[in-house]
Amino acid sequence: MSSSPARNRRADARRSKAAILDAAVRILNARPDAGLETIATAAGVTRQTVYAHFPSREHLLLATVDRITEEVVAAMDAAELDTRPAADALLRLLDTGRQAAQRYSALLQKASALPVSPQADHDRHTSVADRIRRVIQRGQRTGEFDARLPPDWLTAVTIGLAHTAAEEENAGRMSDQEAADALRTSALRILGATTAEGDSARPR
Repeated sequence: MSSSPARNRRADARRSKAAILDAAVRILNARPDAGLETIATAAGVTRQTVYAHFPSREHLLLATVDRITEEVVAAMDAAELDTRPAADALLRLLDTGRQAAQRYSALLQKASALPVSPQADHDRHTSVADRIRRVIQRGQRTGEFDARLPPDWLTAVTIGLAHTAAEEENAGRMSDQEAADALRTSALRILGATTAEGDSARPR
């Protein structure tokens, strides 16, 4: 039995939207000020089709951030976090996020300048935050992390540290390695984890 015309139209719309997002991520990361006409051409659609899916350039920029977030989450889920010690799992999560921030630094900096409500920003981080929180809670249950602070607070602080590390690197105040080391060390200390040297990072 053949597909209905409506189903075919929906499938075509999904394909064109995906093509637009793929083109937008690629082009805007290399040329953050590229126009929608350039993106439409690269995606093989018309400018009107771009506007049909994304009413404004701002909507498209935010959608590219969502696409990058999906990529980060997929990479996190592939890292077999549940089979590793909590500290190792957390550092792998942070490294995965840093790699994406470096790979898409120009695009993410452009998108970060857009006015976004605190709730929308929170919602955008939910999938990443859930995975960080899960690792922190496991570490608190097993005694690898200090259990005296709420996991939601520790999750928010960890994400804040990751943003700060990226900002310091992007501003040229820290090298890539310095930012990575500062993020890893600070996160482990805040969580009260055991350091690489085997000493407790918890306050005495």
